[in-house]
Amino acid sequence: MTLDGQHEVQGHEEGRGPAGSTMRAVVQDRYGTAEVLKIQQIPRPTPAEDEVLIRVHAAGLDRGTEHLMTGKPYLMRLGVGVRRPKNPVVGVDVAGTVTEVGASVTRFQVGDEVFGVSKGSFAESAVAREHRLARKPANTAFKQAAVVPTSALTALHALRDAGRIQQGQKVLIIGASGGVGSYAVQLAAAFGAETTGVCSPAKLDLVRALGAGHVIDYTRDDFADGASRYDLIIDTGGNPGLSRLRRALTPRGTAVLVGGEGGGDWTGMGRQVRAMMLSPFIRQRLVMFFSTPRASDLQVLASLLEAGTIAASIGSTYPLEQVPDAMRHLQSGQTRGKTAITI
Repeated sequence: MTLDGQHEVQGHEEGRGPAGSTMRAVVQDRYGTAEVLKIQQIPRPTPAEDEVLIRVHAAGLDRGTEHLMTGKPYLMRLGVGVRRPKNPVVGVDVAGTVTEVGASVTRFQVGDEVFGVSKGSFAESAVAREHRLARKPANTAFKQAAVVPTSALTALHALRDAGRIQQGQKVLIIGASGGVGSYAVQLAAAFGAETTGVCSPAKLDLVRALGAGHVIDYTRDDFADGASRYDLIIDTGGNPGLSRLRRALTPRGTAVLVGGEGGGDWTGMGRQVRAMMLSPFIRQRLVMFFSTPRASDLQVLASLLEAGTIAASIGSTYPLEQVPDAMRHLQSGQTRGKTAITI
């Protein structure tokens, strides 16, 4: 199944691009706003021994790509480039066709259709490590597969690994209409939980369609008013204080803090650090975690996509040339589900 929205900007036919040693790509030579994103003709990358080269059909836009564009939180720059990005090509999530394989690659061959995490997916070609890819399900379009990897992996790891979700638990998803939240709702339902989603009034219908048994309009109701207590809270919004989260938890419940929105320009993780310091002294668990893409978990998602258990909720689609507009739309907070980029 698919849950596409109505807003779509038409671009080039998927998978079409010039042959040769160069390619079109979205690049940035400095950190900043969407204005730093430019379309340029650059050399086509060559895969390392453990990498494959992918002809990109579609890519996904998520908050992580925004952080890489702005260079915030600043602590992140220690890993991706202090003054400017080490990798100037923008984009992480990818879906496409393998066109070349490195010498040590064993899981893929030329012609395979794959999805996963790459090095610069907003381009006609991108390289990706073998262990960060899985085969794309035949019943899933490239556009749908491209918006799955980072957000759905984060949701899976938050629920299964950090949250230790159990069948029959009451689970609250804060930010249920966003990239991570839209998958968290679907996965929590698949795990057999009683799921409640928190979102804005304009997105209540989407969250219900994703499988939430209950929805909360945060402009009218307070999830921490004591009316309900939850065994597990997945907070993808990054705004509620720890005291509010604790009021909404059962005495031995778990709150998993996802992302760093609203966490400050320097570390983006002030609330997570406070949660980590407090958690050992209380009965409730307050958890911060980092999601690492693994081929085994991408294969789990591929199986769920193939079975129709989860689906990509795409609210907007933009061609490569309009990536800056796509970024501005993401930053506006009006996005429903995921944003896809077609090449």
